[in-house]
Amino acid sequence: MIVEELGPPETMQLQHLPDPEAGPGQLHVRIRATGLNFPDILMIAGKYQHKPPLPFAPGMEAAGEVIGVGDGVEGFAPGDRVIVGGKGGLYADQCVVPAEEAMRMPDHWSFEEGAAFKSAYMTAWVSLVERGRLQPGEKVLIHGAAGGVGLAAVELAHALGCEVFATVGSEAKRDAVLAKGADHAIDHRNVNFRDEVMRLTQDRGVDVAYDPVGGDFLFQSIRSIAWGGRVLVIGFAGGTIPDVPANYALLKSCSVIGVRAGEFVRRDRLAGARVWSGLLSLAEERKLNPSVYRTFPLEDAVEALAVISSREVIGKVVLTV
Repeated sequence: MIVEELGPPETMQLQHLPDPEAGPGQLHVRIRATGLNFPDILMIAGKYQHKPPLPFAPGMEAAGEVIGVGDGVEGFAPGDRVIVGGKGGLYADQCVVPAEEAMRMPDHWSFEEGAAFKSAYMTAWVSLVERGRLQPGEKVLIHGAAGGVGLAAVELAHALGCEVFATVGSEAKRDAVLAKGADHAIDHRNVNFRDEVMRLTQDRGVDVAYDPVGGDFLFQSIRSIAWGGRVLVIGFAGGTIPDVPANYALLKSCSVIGVRAGEFVRRDRLAGARVWSGLLSLAEERKLNPSVYRTFPLEDAVEALAVISSREVIGKVVLTV
């Protein structure tokens, strides 16, 4: 699916291109499923921090089979089932990626589950573990908890032995986060989540707040934080970039921490290896299980992105090839 001019997803067109070939240090992969992310919509519109030159194919994560191995690559062979990532190019049936951007997929996962893993769980781990220093037994507040990055964070925090407070916007989402291990599901449509968090914690607050929503959620998160807590700024899916209330940060002696998960693993390869090792270890123990909300064929990518924009998604939307 090729973007030749910036704008809404409808600008994408299905095109047939020559098959790529793996160069030195690269893998040639037959894509079976591609995970969709909200930043894909921003990238197509030219509003994301990474702006690839036109024309380009979106797509930052996928799963498939190795069909070619470039010179100098060790540890992979044709037929290996892999998860791959990158800054784009994965709304396709084939791709070439650097070997370091690939990992073997757990045997018990489908390609759809593999395609739903990398972005969401990397964001969750980098945010909670690397940047948030979340410890077993701590209390963590997770916003947008039924979305892709939110549901991954709920499952990871539960696996790490934490008490999870999840904000949701429907009964179906409430059921989903509780099934993933949340201890408390707070419907922000009906109650002020800050008041509910303080009630549930006997006015102590939470140790960590995980916020991919932005807007007033960030302000209320700082009001919900315990003394010395950490507020993680993941993104602004709500559409509003908030000002940080510095007076509350001072009063709570808390930290407001920005998170760019993809850049974190790209800038520090040793830290990236630590992230993937930790995640895959939990996945092999079946403590992490990606949730696929709905699948679409590649040619229906525009319709699939419309579903993401509806805010009704629980988990991830995936394209199949």
